[in-house]
Amino acid sequence: MALEIIESCVSCHACLALCPSQAIIETRPHFLIDAGKCSGCLGDFADAQCAAICPIEGAILDEFGVAMNPPGSLTGIPPARRAAAQAEIAAR
Repeated sequence: MALEIIESCVSCHACLALCPSQAIIETRPHFLIDAGKCSGCLGDFADAQCAAICPIEGAILDEFGVAMNPPGSLTGIPPARRAAAQAEIAAR
């Protein structure tokens, strides 16, 4: 089970020390996950530790390409409400 960190990663380093299989690789634009090493924390933890600590919604995808912290999951703000607020701010 390999996870993926996408370009919205801000390289905050929160996940780096938590990965039990040391599958997270530091690169210039953002971190990457070595698919050969990533176990998704199966056998070690109930949840993938990188996704559990990640402060960026949607930055880590599961093996199906689905965000493990989807938009709204960390802030509690539904995506539609956030979009409406951003549109209102932009209109000012």
